[in-house]
Amino acid sequence: MKQFGLIGYPLSHSFSKNYFTKKFQDEGIANCRYELFPIKTITELNILLQQENELQGLNVTIPYKETVLPFLQHVSPAVAEIGACNCIRIKDGQLEGFNTDVIGFEQTLQPLLMPQHTKALILGTGGAAKAVAWVLKQKGIHYQYVSRTQGEGRMTYEELNANVLSSYTIIINTTPLGMQPNIHQKPSLPYTLLTQQHLCYDLIYNPSKTNFLLEAEKQGAVIKNGEDMLIIQAEESWKIWNAQ
Repeated sequence: MKQFGLIGYPLSHSFSKNYFTKKFQDEGIANCRYELFPIKTITELNILLQQENELQGLNVTIPYKETVLPFLQHVSPAVAEIGACNCIRIKDGQLEGFNTDVIGFEQTLQPLLMPQHTKALILGTGGAAKAVAWVLKQKGIHYQYVSRTQGEGRMTYEELNANVLSSYTIIINTTPLGMQPNIHQKPSLPYTLLTQQHLCYDLIYNPSKTNFLLEAEKQGAVIKNGEDMLIIQAEESWKIWNAQ
């Protein structure tokens, strides 16, 4: 039995298991199983690998996209540059790290880009934020991280005034704010300053419209959630796991 799975913590609401279980059923893929592995610390990965010796691939989610790197024997050029991994192929006892977030994000962002979309705010500074930044850099879109705390190379939410938002017309939420079950939460933005010129993208898929997206939609902004990105990311993972 070929086994695949997802590591992260917590994993109470996982897109991946439902997606792959349905994929195996619909496409008649036999002898494959996808499981959730909620590990409380990344050091538990070694124990997991010993216990589940049929594992051939893992997806990686919050909070381990960055801390998993020391456990990898090989990484793709994108992982090396970004410093974040969300897909692992296990082959001959070796762990190879890839980043499929960049593929999913790029393919779903590109059709939405308009001439005014030259600057982007990235809400959050974690592994997903780094993948988003990498894609924006490839496209020549200037970006700025936004965080609750001050630090080099990032703005705070308090600094997001009318002048900033008139210039930064792409806003991407990479934080878990608004995700099930805490659907009442949202990033602390001056939403009334958003316009029809803005594109607001939330990497969250559940709920399909977070409070961040609902508030942006009220102001006429174009909105996009993370479901299509996740589907593309999952399919890319499957290709990687099955590559010779």
